[in-house]
Amino acid sequence: MKKHAKELADKVINGHGIFTFLRSSLSSQLASWIDMGTRMVFYAFVFASMSEFYRSNLSVAIGAFVGGIVNCTINYRFTFHASGQSIKAVAVKYLLVWTGSLLLNMYGTTFAAQGLSQWKWLISIGFKPDGIFAAATLLVSLIVSLAWNFVLQRSFVYRPSSFDPYAISFVNFITGKSNK
Repeated sequence: MKKHAKELADKVINGHGIFTFLRSSLSSQLASWIDMGTRMVFYAFVFASMSEFYRSNLSVAIGAFVGGIVNCTINYRFTFHASGQSIKAVAVKYLLVWTGSLLLNMYGTTFAAQGLSQWKWLISIGFKPDGIFAAATLLVSLIVSLAWNFVLQRSFVYRPSSFDPYAISFVNFITGKSNK
């Protein structure tokens, strides 16, 4: 019994396929909770005296930034076991995928909500604009999470690619460090 438990634990921690997906899902959930917690702390305490516009936007931005760092770090070490990859290259590639995810979620949610709001059937069963927006958000975020984030993180962000030298040179240029 102990041997089977140890083998299962090893598969969960080091296995490929579904186990990589499960680790990615766990990392994403943890990062989302940290994002939300950070967002709430900044909203309720740090930016409490600001106007609603700045309070809300700054809190969301800081939460997303912190959540992204947590997700990238966990995925680097635990999910995709990429500790041999250049941190500079991973950071640039993660930022590119994260930016794409943000844009896909923003515009995809807007597009899906507009499309769903045209369905008379949804209105007839009692969907209100808030419910349609929530459904669109859930639908788009699931699609982007699976078809964009997971796929690109697994096959591009945490793996060596021909883009890596350019990413490293870009970071070196921004930080003023030599390419040597």
